[in-house]
Amino acid sequence: MNPEVILSTGKAVISHEAAALQDLSENLDASFVAAVQLILKSTGRVIVTGIGKSGHVGRKIAATLASLGTPAFFVHTAETVHGDLGMITKEDVVLLLTHSGETAEILNLLAHLQPIGCALIAITGNPASTLAKAVNIHLDSRVRTEADSRGLAPTTSATATLALGDALALTLADAHGFTRSDFHRLHPGGSLGRQLSKQPSGGSRPAQENKSGDRP
Repeated sequence: MNPEVILSTGKAVISHEAAALQDLSENLDASFVAAVQLILKSTGRVIVTGIGKSGHVGRKIAATLASLGTPAFFVHTAETVHGDLGMITKEDVVLLLTHSGETAEILNLLAHLQPIGCALIAITGNPASTLAKAVNIHLDSRVRTEADSRGLAPTTSATATLALGDALALTLADAHGFTRSDFHRLHPGGSLGRQLSKQPSGGSRPAQENKSGDRP
């Protein structure tokens, strides 16, 4: 493959996803506010669930929520009906991820979550989907097209879902007054832990002062 074509393809994918994130930001609405407020008033945890690529994205969202002070964990959708439903209580908020909103395993799980009485938030790319209509709050992650030229691989849609998860986690952290010292308490290891150990504890400092791009 020609080096120029390789570089051009890579740039096109990144530009495509960047444009989709700009659309996502501009279209964020009152549903996002409602989702944040619902989680803030919950006395339980945020349980994130998904399958396939949505499952992989969900693991990261749950980890980010937890690391920023919102108790959360990931439950694989397929495992819920094999005993992991016992991890979910009526005090929890369940965040369901599926781009289509019609994933069979998610809809099957929905029928078992409703009797529990937990609050339900869905992130889908289809506001008219079965799931979007069945939950308490729907967050719209729709994108015009995937970055994949074949229109098949979850690429731009996965990025949009991840970005919404980051937006939730960081907004909740700010609402809780989560500080750098709080982050260090939950993240004492790795390069971030070492970096924070060398700095005075306390509140946040301006983002531009953080020169390190290291991550564990």
